[in-house]
Amino acid sequence: MAMATQPFTTLLQNPFISSKPKLSAAVIPLPPRRRSLSAQCSVAVAPSAAVRASKEYKVKSVKARQIIDSRGNPTVEVDLVTDDLYRSAVPSGASTGIYEALELRDGDKAVYGGKGVLNAVRNINDILGPKLVGIDVRNQNAVDAVMLEIDGTPNKSRLGANAILGVSLSVCRAGAGAKGIPLYKHIQEVSGTKELVMPVPAFNVINGGSHAGNNLAMQEFMILPVGASSFAEALRMGSEVYHILKGIIKKKYGQDACNVGDEGGFAPNVQDNREGLVLLIDAIEKAGYTGKIKIGMDVAASEFLTKDGNYDLNFKKQPNDGAHVRSPQSLGDLYKEFIRDFPIVSIEDPFDQDDWSSWSSLQSSVDIQIVGDDLLVTNPKKISEAIGKKACNALLLKVNQIGTITESIQAALDSKAAGWGVMVSHRSGETEDNFIADLSVGLASGQIKTGAPCRSERLAKYNQLLRIEEELGNVRYAGEAFRAP
Repeated sequence: MAMATQPFTTLLQNPFISSKPKLSAAVIPLPPRRRSLSAQCSVAVAPSAAVRASKEYKVKSVKARQIIDSRGNPTVEVDLVTDDLYRSAVPSGASTGIYEALELRDGDKAVYGGKGVLNAVRNINDILGPKLVGIDVRNQNAVDAVMLEIDGTPNKSRLGANAILGVSLSVCRAGAGAKGIPLYKHIQEVSGTKELVMPVPAFNVINGGSHAGNNLAMQEFMILPVGASSFAEALRMGSEVYHILKGIIKKKYGQDACNVGDEGGFAPNVQDNREGLVLLIDAIEKAGYTGKIKIGMDVAASEFLTKDGNYDLNFKKQPNDGAHVRSPQSLGDLYKEFIRDFPIVSIEDPFDQDDWSSWSSLQSSVDIQIVGDDLLVTNPKKISEAIGKKACNALLLKVNQIGTITESIQAALDSKAAGWGVMVSHRSGETEDNFIADLSVGLASGQIKTGAPCRSERLAKYNQLLRIEEELGNVRYAGEAFRAP
């Protein structure tokens, strides 16, 4: 299904690493130069058999370095070399679940406030890299298994999940390169996905919780353009609503309220969560998309759990009079009010990660998507537990929560087998790496959450999805069927 207008390498050129475009037949070539490696993020359409046979599939070298993410904190970047250079960068979360795999930080408060990752880098360069030289990158499961065996801990605490994931991402890219196919196609083959589907984007346009300095307890208020006919149209709809929302916020709260948070959303001085939902409805209506754009929420309720098992919706103000503290049942009733009064189709982390009974109670009493993030941490064991307890009906897939592509894919497959939805997600600390765009298409997840249509580290993913949709041509957009595409 290749396009006739442009070669795939141009459409899916890695947007954040220098890579020389292929010369077309109409261009007079420059004098021959010594061949240099070009870093790959996505890979060309499958070439002829003769060309494919010459592709290298064994690791020649692995090198890691410390770079800076979108929040100004260090993270890990990995260069893996076969016959090309495949580069990946690791994301990092702000609100993290207690059961996530360990993100290894240096802890030296005098350097980057203790957030350096030089130990993780060293673990790649000195331990993982030498062990992986000569290994076949086409077998993702085998490579990840080697790294897990070397680490030998249940939460990757020896080498660090950020170290292991950086290598795993680059191995996946190199596997696609060795096979001469796009990254999303390689992921489709590895996962056994039958049909490629473009995901519905969940744009986080109003920020609260740990991501913002306002009074909002709930962390994210999202818009989902389920009524679009394509991903390109969905992105346009989201962008238009985003700009209209900016105008509404500016008029009501002032210019300062238009400053954006870590994920590109606005953080106006909204006093309660219902007010945030009303703002979204106003913007959707003014844009002319009533009925076509639905609402999603990420509550991140673990952030405001009290010591006695209740939930403080005024947790940012301490001390407070306790007037906004709700019991789990009362909080569940509040969600039901929101679902009744607003076009909400998805709620993420409505309760604490250990409040299983509240999760199960809400799940059994509503018919919308209930997404597990902190509850599941992309861990197949936690997913199995949640399936047994009927605690939720969707997985938030974050590759850095579990630390390898193999385990991430297994988490998605287990969730789908249970009839759940799968929402591929970014983290608040991101880079220009756009791997999750290909992941969402390759897994046919049907939905992706990677911030507002603002900030380049967020748009890197959305723009990659535009390229993929353009390349595929006649590809289905998940739309209203985002939970079961």
